[in-house]
Amino acid sequence: MRFDRSIFENRHSAGRPFLAAHRGVSGANIPCNTLLSYKIAVMQGADVVELDVSKSKDGKFFVFHPGMEPVFLKCGKYISEMTAEEVARLTIVNCDDTPTSYHIPTLQEAFALLKDKVYINVDKFWTDIAGISEEIRRAGVEKQVIVKTRVEENTVAQLEKFAPDLMFMAIVGREDRGATDMLLKSNVKYIGNEILFSTEEDGVVQDDYIRYLHENGLLVWVNPIVYDERDVISAGHTDDAAFSRGTDYGWGWLIDKGADILQTDWLLPLKEYICGQRKKLP
Repeated sequence: MRFDRSIFENRHSAGRPFLAAHRGVSGANIPCNTLLSYKIAVMQGADVVELDVSKSKDGKFFVFHPGMEPVFLKCGKYISEMTAEEVARLTIVNCDDTPTSYHIPTLQEAFALLKDKVYINVDKFWTDIAGISEEIRRAGVEKQVIVKTRVEENTVAQLEKFAPDLMFMAIVGREDRGATDMLLKSNVKYIGNEILFSTEEDGVVQDDYIRYLHENGLLVWVNPIVYDERDVISAGHTDDAAFSRGTDYGWGWLIDKGADILQTDWLLPLKEYICGQRKKLP
């Protein structure tokens, strides 16, 4: 990946949608959102690595999905309730709920590992726009980082104040409601929309809307990941469906809609599908 070029130039040069590794690539004994999960994502050819940010009660940023402490840490507390020293001593359980030797990375450790390698999507950016922006600049990864929030006037004002130089992807659910027009007029480094849709009839997934985004030089990010089966964000065109109903239904439908970035938990099969001329998996 050449970070002396714009993300639009790199997307065009790739000749295919970018692949975003959701919390890295994890499984078996290797937990998500760990340095090794990010290293594996890079090894497997991710264009983007997505990571989550939590902050300790004394203001240190760690890479961990807020609220998932009961699942992955079993420590009886949330990171926001602990000091950085307490967080650093914790280890993460694996997918069999068994303790591992893996620790929670600091945000700076993750940035150092991924610097000059891939685009970095910093999720939960809205929890501390000023503070996380400072961490990004401190690490020198401004040209690699993609930040995202939902679109509200006060949020746009914070972006203009604290992060006007960082690539911004708007989170837009079901209908646009003027979000794109507002951002096109703002002083934000606006690169595209992450569209969330529960049905194929939602406005953000209609051909004319996606065409409008592309005509304005914006990228379209979609999510075949399944975070919660009760919270549908790609109208059933998911990683799960790619294996259960067929790759054309799960991933192909999103690609045909004009997606520029697909966030997946199954990086290698999706890469094989795209790079193998959309070869169908059995």
